[in-house]
Amino acid sequence: MPRRHLLLAALSCATLTACGPSPDEPLKRWQVESADPVRGRQLMSQYQCGSCHLIPEVPGGGQRGPGLQGFGRRSYIAGQWPNTPETLQQWLRDPPAMQPGTAMPRLGVSEQDARDIAGYLLSLR
Repeated sequence: MPRRHLLLAALSCATLTACGPSPDEPLKRWQVESADPVRGRQLMSQYQCGSCHLIPEVPGGGQRGPGLQGFGRRSYIAGQWPNTPETLQQWLRDPPAMQPGTAMPRLGVSEQDARDIAGYLLSLR
């Protein structure tokens, strides 16, 4: 009987370890549905995000706003909101609506542009 319990425990452990994501599988938190991160990087140049932020592969080198290196590892946006694709897209479209008085201006970013920019920013590890 104890042997049967040991076998059951071993099978349970093997089954549970197979339930989690593999180390190579991207976490859903970082995926932005129908985003084009390459286009997002290009858009950050177009919207001149580099004039205030230091951003990998985006011209400008601005230092007025926070650097965005490793943005995908950050827990919060503007120190207040969870760093999720949905919240980030909302922030990119209308920062003053989320944080009145913020130095980040409303740039007229469209929904698709916000999706692509979020895809790029969340890919920065």
